[in-house]
Amino acid sequence: MPKRRKVGNLLALAVLSALVQRPMHPYEIATALRAWGKDQDMEFKWGSFYTVIRNMDKHHMIEAVESVRDGRRPERTVYRITGTGRAELVDWARELVSTPMPEHPRFRAGLSVLAALHPDEATDLLRQRLDLLDDAVRQDRAVLDAHLREIPRLFLVEAEYDLAMRGAEAAWLRALLAELTSGSYPGLDTWRAFHETGEMPAELTELAERTRGPDLDTPD
Repeated sequence: MPKRRKVGNLLALAVLSALVQRPMHPYEIATALRAWGKDQDMEFKWGSFYTVIRNMDKHHMIEAVESVRDGRRPERTVYRITGTGRAELVDWARELVSTPMPEHPRFRAGLSVLAALHPDEATDLLRQRLDLLDDAVRQDRAVLDAHLREIPRLFLVEAEYDLAMRGAEAAWLRALLAELTSGSYPGLDTWRAFHETGEMPAELTELAERTRGPDLDTPD
């Protein structure tokens, strides 16, 4: 179970990763995070950015060091990471790297209701996904290879991970499609019959009955 944190928004982790390099004002932090693609690495909403900054200051993870003014622009507060912030950054990184947590990708949600589609349509759609995935893998590999010529691998390891996960998904899709197109996928005939007759096969009806919970209006 993840640790309950005083500022649990992943945007706080991104801010700490920026300020560990040098003090910055919030606009600089946001610019740096966008340039580094941190909003691709973590799910966060930019609309909460200044609220997160205030909460981090409140909990002593960062502290103001000076206020600066650039021409006629409003005065900006420069923040630096504190000892508490550094400890939080390290502890959070340890947790995220070491502890697997359930995640809910959209593709998994789609697979959970795959039976709603006729198997022929499902096969066509999965093949379409595989084609798009293969294109993305080729493009991502080219981009990663280009970056590796200028940036140390340590700072691209998350992109390497993404590429590996996409490659694994593509390999799994190829195996699944091979079973669907050869007719060797277990239960394929039953799946097809359901869509072509509109009648629930007896084995699926029995399965639904076995997994059905108690009626809500049944007295104890």
